[in-house]
Amino acid sequence: MNALHKGMRILLIEDEASVAGFIKKGLEGQHFEVVVATDGPKGLEVAAHEVFDVILLDVILPGLSGWEVCSQLRQQLQLTTPILMLTALSSTENVIKGLNQGADDYLAKPFKLEELVARILALYRRHQGLLVKTPRLIFADLEMDLDAREVLRAGEKIQLTAREFRLLEYFIKNPGKVLSRMQIMQHVWEVDFDLGTNVVDVYVNYLRKKMEKSHWPRLIHTVVGAGYILRQE
Repeated sequence: MNALHKGMRILLIEDEASVAGFIKKGLEGQHFEVVVATDGPKGLEVAAHEVFDVILLDVILPGLSGWEVCSQLRQQLQLTTPILMLTALSSTENVIKGLNQGADDYLAKPFKLEELVARILALYRRHQGLLVKTPRLIFADLEMDLDAREVLRAGEKIQLTAREFRLLEYFIKNPGKVLSRMQIMQHVWEVDFDLGTNVVDVYVNYLRKKMEKSHWPRLIHTVVGAGYILRQE
């Protein structure tokens, strides 16, 4: 048994029963564990509640297309799991569209099982290397490199102070959650009492101005009476 295969979990999102059966049987014969979802919404649900090493994603799916699933996995669920798209739509335009939605690789149908296994292992090794070497946080078009202390929006570098960096890091680690001013004070300023000032509002305003100087839409939103939330609208 290849030691790299042992314990590796694959999520296969594929609606064609014959194709799904072929891939599942072939990969299980190579000692992978394979979970199958037969439509886009089910694939999203499974990915949100279970941990996988690689996701195999068809493009033409019921409910949501593979492109839509890929986009939601990256932007809403914030998953960094490697995604390999499997499809007969192998034109350059479709390949680019998939990669732009967050896919890591593209394999055109029909394909040989040996090539699929090789692609899976290559993606897994590359992902593991990235996890070790470059801790990054990603939300929408924002990227934070925690080692280099660098922030990019749509590929453009944003200069932040140390406090602004910590504030954005706290937001990006808690996407879609309403964060109260007190929670922000506790995690960013490391105080557990009300300073009696509007320091949080001031720094959120600083951060917004820098993030929105040449890019839109707004990502940090005010929730009246509750605090702030990082979300894409």
